[in-house]
Amino acid sequence: MPSENGHVIKSTADGLCTIEFYHPAHNSLPGNLLESLRSAIIEAGNNEAAKVILLKSAGDRTFCAGASFNELISIQDEETGKAFFSGFANVINAIRTCGKIVIGRIQGKAVGGGVGLASAVDYCFATKYASVKLSELNIGIGPFVIGPAVSRKVGLSAFSQMSLDAQSFYSAEWAREKGMYTHVYDSVELMDDALSDFAKTLIDYNPEAMAEMKKMLWQGTESWDNLLAERASISGRLVLSEFTKRTLERFNK
Repeated sequence: MPSENGHVIKSTADGLCTIEFYHPAHNSLPGNLLESLRSAIIEAGNNEAAKVILLKSAGDRTFCAGASFNELISIQDEETGKAFFSGFANVINAIRTCGKIVIGRIQGKAVGGGVGLASAVDYCFATKYASVKLSELNIGIGPFVIGPAVSRKVGLSAFSQMSLDAQSFYSAEWAREKGMYTHVYDSVELMDDALSDFAKTLIDYNPEAMAEMKKMLWQGTESWDNLLAERASISGRLVLSEFTKRTLERFNK
């Protein structure tokens, strides 16, 4: 049953480790759930019974609305700000370093950090309802932490387009054309059937070959521990600016 405070649930069966997150505010992710998500991914990476990881959210609407707005407006100093923005950085780095192929299941809209998660997975299934939006400039910050993951998938030009056009949602088909999504389906049922078949195929592959593929796919990102921490510091500073404070106050009315 969904929790009023949200949850992260991990289960492993027949070689597939499914990690599901949920939060009643459109599957936004406060710091405690991001930490649980990071831990679950690391644990799955260390579990020999888990051959492949599936990352998904609960419900049939929004995949992830990004970071917790309530936590965002409560930030009062740069240290707290950096810690807040490090949440998504830590999850992205966990996906990057866990040693297992991570499949994403994007059933609905992805905003901000949700786009970062969809971009960080190794192979991504989506429905036609899974439009994407980078809204960070709307509130006076920017998609700094998730930027490396997003631009790695869609390219700098498409990332720039999304970042600067912070008012617009881009369609799931657009995200597929740019490389964020691998497949887009007309319904959740069709997506889940295809995802299940694909996961079974991956599970039957040589685990050593899969581990080497994971290393190769992420080659060149070895600096991300430091890079994403630096980006979190930038966001932590900007969220304290007078511009951002005034903007957040308007959104909070």
